[in-house]
Amino acid sequence: MQRRPTISVITAVYNARQTLPTALESLRAQTEQDIEHLVIDGASSDGTAHWLAERSHMFSRLVSEPDQGVYHALNKGVAMASGDVLGFLHADDLLAGPEVLSQVADAFTDPGVDIVYGDLLYVRRDDPTRVVRYWRAGGFAPGLLASGWMPPHPTVYMRRSLYERWGGFDTRWRIAADYEHILRVFKQPGLGIVYLPEVLVHMRTGGISNRSLGNLVRKSGEDWRALQTHGLGGALSVLRKNLSKLPQFVARAHGAQQSRGLG
Repeated sequence: MQRRPTISVITAVYNARQTLPTALESLRAQTEQDIEHLVIDGASSDGTAHWLAERSHMFSRLVSEPDQGVYHALNKGVAMASGDVLGFLHADDLLAGPEVLSQVADAFTDPGVDIVYGDLLYVRRDDPTRVVRYWRAGGFAPGLLASGWMPPHPTVYMRRSLYERWGGFDTRWRIAADYEHILRVFKQPGLGIVYLPEVLVHMRTGGISNRSLGNLVRKSGEDWRALQTHGLGGALSVLRKNLSKLPQFVARAHGAQQSRGLG
């Protein structure tokens, strides 16, 4: 019988006092027991740092110091993590139900599995019970990367050995470092990549990449450069990537039904 993997969950946070508590509640509600939780705070000034310090006993590791942005903070967490499997819970996000990490761990009991990912719901920032978009990722095939496909990054769990082999987030990418990292790793041949056809994460709208029109334009530019860097496509791939979001708004009713079934 294969040993059950340890999961390291990394939370990068900066000035998220209003949303962080519910994110952490969703992690504490998990039925999976063997979880390492690392919280990397960028020296928040809105009360978040103090709130975390009062609860430092709840975390495997808490760091609160200035950083160079979210990807730099995530890299700190990756470097500190000791689990077999690494994933991320952002301060604005929620794990969709108490069995999420148990399902992830179940998949990783197969030693041939290197990456696990699932579906994601975008929810209203002021009301996370209201579904805005349903991102149904679907199964992976290598050719999909050139068509602009990517899995929802907050749902992606990778073995720590993949970070050790291919590195963490390249902080030269200001908005699309997660996408570049997915391209860098997912294009590698021979990986065992498993899709869980379940909603794993509820993500509040208003993230850095879609916060403004300017950020959307910059994100598309970085997506193009990432695809070019890895020889996987160009402008048409970026167009397909952006157009693929439109059906997610149509599918949100189905996502809302899934959300109600996970409580």
